[in-house]
Amino acid sequence: MLKRRIAATLVVLDGVVVQSIGFRRYLPVGKPAIAVEFLNDWGVDEILLLDISATRAGRPPDFDMVSKAAARCRVPLTVGGGIAHLDHVRQLMHSGADKVCFNQAALYQPDLLRRTAQVFGDQCVVASIDSVATDNGPRVFDYQTGRIRSEEPAELARKLQELGAGEILITSVDSDGSRNGFDLDLVRSVCNAVTLPVICCGGAGTAAHFVEVLQSTEVSAAAAANFFHFTEHAVTTVKALVSRDVPVRHESHASYADTRFDASGRLLKRDDLELESMRFVLIEKEVI
Repeated sequence: MLKRRIAATLVVLDGVVVQSIGFRRYLPVGKPAIAVEFLNDWGVDEILLLDISATRAGRPPDFDMVSKAAARCRVPLTVGGGIAHLDHVRQLMHSGADKVCFNQAALYQPDLLRRTAQVFGDQCVVASIDSVATDNGPRVFDYQTGRIRSEEPAELARKLQELGAGEILITSVDSDGSRNGFDLDLVRSVCNAVTLPVICCGGAGTAAHFVEVLQSTEVSAAAAANFFHFTEHAVTTVKALVSRDVPVRHESHASYADTRFDASGRLLKRDDLELESMRFVLIEKEVI
């Protein structure tokens, strides 16, 4: 059985990694290259670098930003935003991207997605779908225009698979930044509609949310943005908790195997005598 992945999403607005809340509010976090370096050191399995301002500004991908981020990246790097031509894909690959992510092109330039899969292989094509809840069920959301489209996310995922997508990224707009957990029904519907690996994103607020989505759906990877930026030891604790029930990659020596967690997945304090005995234990700095 393939191990599930824990992925990190870096949302970039005007060259700065931001915290996204409902696709409406954006709070600055820092430079993309620095964020990538931290995530590598923390042991994340994959990084998605998504520039949400490139297409809106009518400019190509920021190849310099991608090059600087890729230089510090030791895991698969997916890059999205501003990709309008096959040459953009080629330049991103030369800049260090392992995969490219199509969102607007998946909606309005399906031939670009198809041609990319033909030229570079479908393994490097990630099709991104944003979803909002409506009275008629989930519908595809166009973040550039702010409009809700008529297609269901599962329906669009099937079409994108036929075009040549090698992976689907499904993001819940309603859950984005909420910290209330992943939209399990949405994730299940997309997983059931395709035979491709699916990455889910939006709503992670505790390590327990990762356990929930990986246990109750067939998703191949669970991704988060804000959670990894603002939760101490987030990657390590997520993997420690998830690995008790679901096979995941675990590179760190800090497995927390003998540690207790509360219901939300937060570490519980060890006994004072145990902490006292640990004061004189030499722990070498780990390089992942």
